[in-house]
Amino acid sequence: MIMENLVINHWAVLCSASLNLVLGAVWYSPVLFYKTWKTENGLTDEKFKNVNMGKMYAISFILALVMSYNMAFFLGDTQTNWIWGLTAGFLTGFGFSAMIFTAIALFELKSLKYILINGGYIIVYFSLIGFIIGIWR
Repeated sequence: MIMENLVINHWAVLCSASLNLVLGAVWYSPVLFYKTWKTENGLTDEKFKNVNMGKMYAISFILALVMSYNMAFFLGDTQTNWIWGLTAGFLTGFGFSAMIFTAIALFELKSLKYILINGGYIIVYFSLIGFIIGIWR
């Protein structure tokens, strides 16, 4: 790829990184998977009492920013559109990220519910950031 054909929309990247926190708040909320996710992880409200949530969210945002920039570089060609962005995001989420996550979870003896909840989040998140970066040229 010639660098002069590389298009990175930094606002789309920032929006995609922010989406990580928003989607996570919904995905892991009591409305969707919170109770099952806690049970499958052996977590209790007591374990969260001494957690520095500000630090956890800040680090999560930085990691999401890295993932979003990485996706933006992969989708940086001027011919990228929302269809290719969504497809590339799904393939990244499903074909790479969720598969390695599942392999690790299997060796950690995690349950199928644990794998489906977290793997599903990974697939949806990458699909959405691919879509955002693809459409917001």
